[in-house]
Amino acid sequence: MATFLKANWENIIMANYALPADILMPYLPRGVELDLYKGNAYVSLVGFMFKDTKIFKIPIPKFGTFEEINLRFYVKRKEGDVEKRGVVFINETIPYRVVAWMANKLYKEHYTTVPTKHAIQIEENKKSIEYFWKINKVWNSIKVNASTENMVMEKNSFEEYIFEHYFGYTKISETATEEYTIAHPSWKINTIHNFKIDCDFKTMYGKDFEILNSTTPASIFIAEGSEVSVDWKRKRLKF
Repeated sequence: MATFLKANWENIIMANYALPADILMPYLPRGVELDLYKGNAYVSLVGFMFKDTKIFKIPIPKFGTFEEINLRFYVKRKEGDVEKRGVVFINETIPYRVVAWMANKLYKEHYTTVPTKHAIQIEENKKSIEYFWKINKVWNSIKVNASTENMVMEKNSFEEYIFEHYFGYTKISETATEEYTIAHPSWKINTIHNFKIDCDFKTMYGKDFEILNSTTPASIFIAEGSEVSVDWKRKRLKF
């Protein structure tokens, strides 16, 4: 199967919020259900470096490295005896219009473009990772200070629940959904020392997510990341 996109995702910050399930239902693609953890639905505010991007194995020198900020939630779909665990993106924000246009045109994704920047400092035993994005002339940000020592995620842990989703689902219409695969190894994580989130969720993602402005994250993780690939072929589910 042809690989559409290949890139390195590095220093992936994920701030995870429990959210009433009914808020997510209008965004739920047909044919999947919410993937709950101990009875709760979660959304994650994610920031990471998207580096060395290749489209159909062709490097994109000028537009291949950038920051991405996204908001996503977790779903699953039964296919015979197989349970497919995946993600749905509310929005994916990057700085380059041409990259966003391509993703939206080809796959009906929900990319938007705003100015972004980052501040990354990595020393022998510690690192400081911060991502910024500008909305209505105001810089939003997510930052962690963490250890550089890495750890494997524990089996059946909350970290594993958040990270181990290898399918993406896109709501094409009320009667059609597209499924695609996201391939990467299991990521190693670092211990968080402290964090700071400055995000206007209402302005960024709409009134449905205004509640997150006054919600404390249930947890925040940082993963070291890896090379990631996304297949060209997508499976169209019709209902």
